[in-house]
Amino acid sequence: MNLEIYDLIIIGGGPAGITAGIYGARKTLKTLLITKDFVGQIGKTGSVENYPGLADISGPDLISAFHKHLEKFEVSILKDDQVKSLVKNNDVFELETAQGKKLQGKAVIVASGRNQRPLKVPGEEQFSGKGISYCSTCDAPLFRNKAVAVVGGGNAGFEAAIDLLNYATKVYLLEFAPKPLADELLQNKFSASEKSEVIVKAKTIEIKGKEMVETLVYEDMKSGQKRELAVQGIFIQIGSLPATEFLKELVDFNKAGEIMIDPKTCVTKTVGLFAAGDVTDIKYKQVVVAAGEGAKAALSAYEYLQSLS
Repeated sequence: MNLEIYDLIIIGGGPAGITAGIYGARKTLKTLLITKDFVGQIGKTGSVENYPGLADISGPDLISAFHKHLEKFEVSILKDDQVKSLVKNNDVFELETAQGKKLQGKAVIVASGRNQRPLKVPGEEQFSGKGISYCSTCDAPLFRNKAVAVVGGGNAGFEAAIDLLNYATKVYLLEFAPKPLADELLQNKFSASEKSEVIVKAKTIEIKGKEMVETLVYEDMKSGQKRELAVQGIFIQIGSLPATEFLKELVDFNKAGEIMIDPKTCVTKTVGLFAAGDVTDIKYKQVVVAAGEGAKAALSAYEYLQSLS
């Protein structure tokens, strides 16, 4: 069976992938974008104050604006699916999705972003969706008038904790390090509430409950004692991992599991395969940087495709 061949296939529907799609369409490339959803990391952020031209916008509103912009162009979109495998056969890339679709492209941009890092403690899998969440923007309203804990003291942790102050009766924030690592502005905003409490040198070791979350167990790293918090919700914010499960020998990875690229062109070690955004080894993981990298990758893919003519 002969498969339809796209000029450019983009994997991912975040800022990098969407921007790549816009640039690919502007270059009149036959473009397909594959994504599980149009949420990504930015869609789980409560407030974005550093995107030029938009002084204060919520993460969901920003990614929605990106999506609407994309829809103005001739880009085929395969939603609610994700790439399971990617191989290169001669000069053509062959992809298979989780839903069994087989696709071909002359060039591919991987902009698959990152997945939340799990705690990997007893009870996490059992209570996922039963009091455990990885997205405060999505789930904070579900914990109205309840006590909750946020695990993670970086910017993402404090942003989640601040979101939860609008709903919860008590918000604990647990940080493994001797002091929080978030921006001082966020720390001050959280600490200003009487409902807030920061616990440092806290190592989460177990999550307990019956049908739903009831208790978070942590080790006080200073005293070595185990302590328990009675909470009905736990938000895990301890970082993320690159979404690269479908990639194998086509790319090189750094120690963090990120795709290594040429910073000038976004090309990987495989000719015709590009990567952009937070899935790569670029230093700064910012929405404006990801969008720029998506544009760069699409322009580089266009130049590559022109060289095939």
